Amino acid sequence: MGAFKEPHGGELKELYLPEHLADEEKIKAKDYPSWDLTPRQLCDLDLLLNGAFSPLEGFLNKADYESVRDGMRLVNGVLWPMPITLDVNEDFAGSVAEGDTIALRDAEGVLIATLEIEDIWAPNKEEEAEKVFGTTDDTHPAVNYLFHKAGSHYIGGKLRGVEVPTFYDFKLLRDTPAELRGKFRKLGWRKVVAFQTRNPLHRAHQELTFRAARECEANLLIQPVVGMTKPGDIDHFTRVRCYEHVLEQYPEQTTTLSLLNLAMRMAGPREAIWHALIRKNYGCTHFIVGRDHAGPGNDRDGNPFYGPYDAQDLFKEFEEEMDITMVPFKLMVYVENKAEYMPADETGPTDKVLNLSGTEFRRRLAEGLDIPEWFSYPKVVEELRRAHPPKHKQGFTIFFTGLSGSGKSTIANALMVKLLEDGSRPVTLLDGDVVRKNLSSELTFSEEHRNLNIQRIGYVASEITKNRGIAICAPIAPYAKMRRQVREAIEPLGGFLEVHVATPIEVCEERDRKGLYAKARAGIIKGFTGIDDPYEVPENAEIVIDTSELSPDLAAHRILITLEKHGYLK
Repeated sequence: MGAFKEPHGGELKELYLPEHLADEEKIKAKDYPSWDLTPRQLCDLDLLLNGAFSPLEGFLNKADYESVRDGMRLVNGVLWPMPITLDVNEDFAGSVAEGDTIALRDAEGVLIATLEIEDIWAPNKEEEAEKVFGTTDDTHPAVNYLFHKAGSHYIGGKLRGVEVPTFYDFKLLRDTPAELRGKFRKLGWRKVVAFQTRNPLHRAHQELTFRAARECEANLLIQPVVGMTKPGDIDHFTRVRCYEHVLEQYPEQTTTLSLLNLAMRMAGPREAIWHALIRKNYGCTHFIVGRDHAGPGNDRDGNPFYGPYDAQDLFKEFEEEMDITMVPFKLMVYVENKAEYMPADETGPTDKVLNLSGTEFRRRLAEGLDIPEWFSYPKVVEELRRAHPPKHKQGFTIFFTGLSGSGKSTIANALMVKLLEDGSRPVTLLDGDVVRKNLSSELTFSEEHRNLNIQRIGYVASEITKNRGIAICAPIAPYAKMRRQVREAIEPLGGFLEVHVATPIEVCEERDRKGLYAKARAGIIKGFTGIDDPYEVPENAEIVIDTSELSPDLAAHRILITLEKHGYLK
C-alpha cells in the first residue's frame, strides 16, 4: 500500500538553546514575569521544544492562530490543523506587554523555556469551538476545556528552550523525534507504519496492526498517547504495562513501542491530520486512521460529533501534501469456527462471529465478570483488573449540595454511620463547617473564596476516592461550575453521586437556629446563599431529597439503596 519512500527527512524545529546559552537564559529569566504551566500547556511545550510540532517555533501568534482556526494553515501556507495556544488569565495578560519576555515554569517552578511575546489577545472562544471542533456543545471535552478551564487571553511568541521537562515514568520509552528517526536508521527501517491509541490493546488491535504492517511491507511503531486523553480514559501507567505485555505477541525485531506526550483535543478529522503530521516528524511513512478517529463520542443529544469516516475523508484530501500514507482501519472480528480474527468484510454467511463491545467489556471489568481469552490476553486483563477493580471495591464520593439548613449535615452523618456499620471501606466526612474550620479558616464568603473552598473539598475527596475510601462531602456548593469541576476530577478515580437536598427555603428558614436568614434579610449579612446570592439548582443530581418530607434516617437509607443499585455496595 503506497509507494516506497524514505522516512520523513523534513527539517525538525528543535527549539532548545545550546547549553551555554541556556545557562545565560536561566540567569536572565530571574527577572522575567513567570507563568506556571498547566498540564496541557506542559504537554504542548514539550512537543514544541523537541520538534514533534515542527514547523512551529512557539505558541501561535494571533495571525497564525486565526489562519489555523479558519483554514488549517499557518499564514505562510503550511498545513497545520490545530491551534497551539498559551492561554493565561486576565490578570497575567494585563501585567505583560508585546515585546516582553516571560519565563515558563513547570508545577515545581523549574524553568523550561522563555517566550518573547508577539501578541496578547482575547479570543472569540465560541468561534474557535465552532470552527476547530465543529460544535459549541461543551459535552465535547475540548470545548469544555476551552469554555470552562482555559484562560481568557492567549499569548503568542517564539520559544527558547532551556530545560527538558522531567518525566520520571517510563523514561526508556520516551523518544524525541530525532531519537526515533535515529533508531529507525540504525535498525534499517525504511518504511514505518504508526498506530495511535489512547486505550489498552486487545487481540483485535494486535491482529489489525500486524496485518497493516505486513500489507505495507513496513515495520510497526505503536505510539500511544500518555499526555492528556479523554476524561475517564484508563490511566497511562496501566495502559503502558498492558502495551508491554502485548508487545510480546509481535514477531521480534519488527515492532517498537514509544510513548507520545500529547494532549489530545479529540477533534476528529482535524486531529487525524494533526496526528499524521506529528508521526511524520517522528520519521513514519504510514499512519493507521481508525473509524471515528479521535472522536469524543456523542453530543448532549446522543448524536456523534463526527461521522465514522470523516477523518479518513479529510486525510485523503491532504494525503499527498502531507507525504504520509493512510492505512484505513479495518474492523477485525473473531470467527469462532475458524478460531481466528478476520476483517469483518471477509467473513462468510456460515461463519460464527463473536463480538464483545467496549461497553460490555467495561461492564464486565466493573462487575468482576469473566472476559473471554479470545477477546484479550490474560496478562492484559490481569493488569486492568488490578488497576480497576469491581465497583464494590472502588472508592466513591457522595457530594451533598443544598441551602443552609436544608439537612445536608444531618443526612451526611446518618449516612456515615451506616457506611461505618457496613465496614467495607474507610469513611471520611467533609462537612461544610468542619472543612471551614480545619482547611479554609482564612477564607471569606466571597464567590472566589467559596469556589476555592469547594476546590479544596474536591481535592481531598478525590484523594480519598483514588485510594478506595469513601468521601462524604456536605458543603452548600451553590455554583454549578464548581460542582461540575469536582465531578470531573473524581469520576475518573471512582464513583461520584451528587445528592441535591432540595428542602424549600421557607423550611430552611424555620429551622435556622443561628438566625442567619433573618440577618441576611435585614442586610446584616451580605452574600448569603438563597437571599442575595444565587443558588444554582443541580440539573442532573443522581439523588434529590426534600427533608421536609423525609427523615434523615430514611434519606440515608435511600442513598444506600442507590449505591447498591450502582454496584458500589454489596
